[in-house]
Amino acid sequence: MNDQRLPTGSFQSRAFTSAEDRVGFIPQIPEITKDLRSLVLELTPEQLDTPYRQGGWTPKQVIHHMADNDMNAYIRFKRALTEDVPLAGSYREDLWAELSDYRDLPVEDSILFLEALHYRFVILLNGLQPDDFQRKLQTQVLGEITLDTALQRLIWHNRHHMAQISHLLGRDRVDSYKGGF
Repeated sequence: MNDQRLPTGSFQSRAFTSAEDRVGFIPQIPEITKDLRSLVLELTPEQLDTPYRQGGWTPKQVIHHMADNDMNAYIRFKRALTEDVPLAGSYREDLWAELSDYRDLPVEDSILFLEALHYRFVILLNGLQPDDFQRKLQTQVLGEITLDTALQRLIWHNRHHMAQISHLLGRDRVDSYKGGF
């Protein structure tokens, strides 16, 4: 693992996403919480509060961040489906990670939140038409992207953070989190 900050590498979207690709992407979403819960079961309370790298977040902060990020992604997705190229608002994730809920909330609460959110996300995605995935949103980091790219980014983002947590355990699970991206 050469770069502990980006253990799965930088995000690279597929230039063209087919309906078959989406059929492979969408079922990966509920697997995120299953894999995350399995990973967390291996962590001691001390490990949950130990940064995965020098200057990095703790697994507890990472897990709460994953819930916040996916909540924001879901809202951005719905806005892109109902508005013309909306500006996807950003948030100060570094400051959010310092708030009391990141410190005091058990990680299981965020995993349960992710499960419910991912359930809704999958229902939403499965109800879309192929053309819906070509709708766009404007982001500060990636510029104008399609919902196809946003879907890929959602999955990559979660795998990227699970690989960071895995690093704390001394395991190299990076390949299992890349999933074809």
